[in-house]
Amino acid sequence: MNAPEAIRGGAEQGTKRFQAKRDAILAAAAEAINQQSAKGMTFADVARRVGLNTTSVTYYFRRKEDLAAACFEQTLERLEAMLDAAHEETTPEARVARYLASNMERLARIRRGEEQDFAILSDLRAMEGPVKHELLAGWRNVFRKTRALWGPAENRAETDLHGARAHVLLENTFWLPAWLVRYEIDEYPRLEARMMEVLRHGIAAPDQEWQPELLDLESAEPEPGREAFLLAATRLINELGYRGASVQKIASELNVTKGSFYHHLDAKDDLVIACYKRSFDILADAQRLAELAAGSQWHRLASVIATLLDVQFSERGPLLRTTALSGLPPHVRSTMIDRSNRIARRFAGMISDGIAEGSIRPIDPLVASQGLMALQNAAFDMRKWASTMPRERAVAFYASTLAFGLFDDRVLTEGAVST
Repeated sequence: MNAPEAIRGGAEQGTKRFQAKRDAILAAAAEAINQQSAKGMTFADVARRVGLNTTSVTYYFRRKEDLAAACFEQTLERLEAMLDAAHEETTPEARVARYLASNMERLARIRRGEEQDFAILSDLRAMEGPVKHELLAGWRNVFRKTRALWGPAENRAETDLHGARAHVLLENTFWLPAWLVRYEIDEYPRLEARMMEVLRHGIAAPDQEWQPELLDLESAEPEPGREAFLLAATRLINELGYRGASVQKIASELNVTKGSFYHHLDAKDDLVIACYKRSFDILADAQRLAELAAGSQWHRLASVIATLLDVQFSERGPLLRTTALSGLPPHVRSTMIDRSNRIARRFAGMISDGIAEGSIRPIDPLVASQGLMALQNAAFDMRKWASTMPRERAVAFYASTLAFGLFDDRVLTEGAVST
């Protein structure tokens, strides 16, 4: 090897080593973000995870914000790659199936230790400055590519419906890690098929319609001041994440002093717990009221879905997003997840009864119930979308994604949104 070749070979090796170490740092940072949120991630923790000192990490990323941004950029790039692969298919159904399969395969590789997970995007809005602008632009591009899985829309109504479908599909794939851990890896193909069955044909039996009744959740009057406090806190935590929504910001939102915060709650963890309790109580109350109502099991389930979406899209909402869980201490997080699982199992029970009755399709109740948890949980992010149309229409469009599946257009016809 002559001198120029040796120099070039050394440079290539140096570049490979640099990239490998950078990738290792990104993987460790993504793990830290998923466990502690972007605000909670520290250089010291990331360095410990990859066996480096803090100075070595700062050689690759000067600021913690730069590292978090690089993690989010990597997530967006991977999502785009999966969507680009899905777009190689020729029909909407095949494209959605391909995208779901890509996610299931990725999660199986992660479970086997063959691949590192990427950073969840819950803290993306808590970023600041030009970086936040660029990341949000990247997220909008991911959303547009997802919406395009259904092809070009012929009118505004189709655009709205495709947008709802895209959001529900993305959120269900983001929610997969929350419940797949309860299954063995060799069950993943079966779970993928069961989930695709729900996405393809929905929950309701073929002869069922969308005619829910909004349930009265106002019977128990909450303490007015405390309710306003929890509502404002929930909105900010949903928008900025657990660590991004500071006590000062919450107090400013309500135009009160920080002292007033501690009048209501002893610490910030107590605030998040109280917000979760409020949200879970609303979910459980809706389920309980529906079970006491007349009508088929599908009618009862549809009424729960419609009521929860109405809350999410109204000034009475929102409910707290599960993304806030990453900022909580492990024992508190476990308690909140247990409550979430109990609510999901209650949905599964309603679905099982509906299958026996014939008003609900013969689907996997446990898989479908997790789909419903993702549906109502993520609806907060579609409040702006919902505000562009009558509330009843927004609820019907959004709910149709799992009620009748991602490829059923009946909600576009006249009278499909009546209640």
